[in-house]
Amino acid sequence: MKENQEKHEFSKLIRYTLWGYGLALLSALILDSLKLQKNAFGQWLVRTLSGEGESIFEGIYAIKQRITNSTFSLAQAYGWGKVIGMTFPWFIDAVSRLTDIDVYGIEGFYIPYFYALSDQIGANIAGLLFFKRNHQQWKAALKHYLRNPVMLTSLLIIIIVPMGLLAARAIGFSPTTQLYTALETIAANLCWLPPLVGWLYERSEQKRSSYL
Repeated sequence: MKENQEKHEFSKLIRYTLWGYGLALLSALILDSLKLQKNAFGQWLVRTLSGEGESIFEGIYAIKQRITNSTFSLAQAYGWGKVIGMTFPWFIDAVSRLTDIDVYGIEGFYIPYFYALSDQIGANIAGLLFFKRNHQQWKAALKHYLRNPVMLTSLLIIIIVPMGLLAARAIGFSPTTQLYTALETIAANLCWLPPLVGWLYERSEQKRSSYL
């Protein structure tokens, strides 16, 4: 029963990501049509939706699960971590603009990274703390963390994505429209991969147990 619940929870997280992408693209097209291609508030909105839109839905999901007294799961811990981490890039973006960093040039590559993955970093930390809570000792927690496909996929994304963003800016890409802003952040926001891996892993475990 628990494995089946986890599978459905992770599939919900994937749907939340798609909703965030859709809302971001719609907002970008509207803002561009209004000639607000470089509007700072518009870019904040587009990047928040494309990079963190799923965190809003996941937060609502996590709160709902706690209200209904559901068993605290890895998927819920993952959702809580993403909500906690989602506000960090707002501060980074604001400080970067106030200090005259070229947010459209190569030196501003880190801004979409944090919009796309600060919530993923929070989710990864929350996942580790989930294992610590369940197993009491850090050694056991790290052992389960390193064996968990969701956590390892999350860690891999956190490490690889900034290199891709830096390379794209280096060869001349610049988010000079809201649509480009959305597409850059969506490309960096691979937060759907860990839930997908979790969902597929739970399905394979369920099939394996049925054969035993």
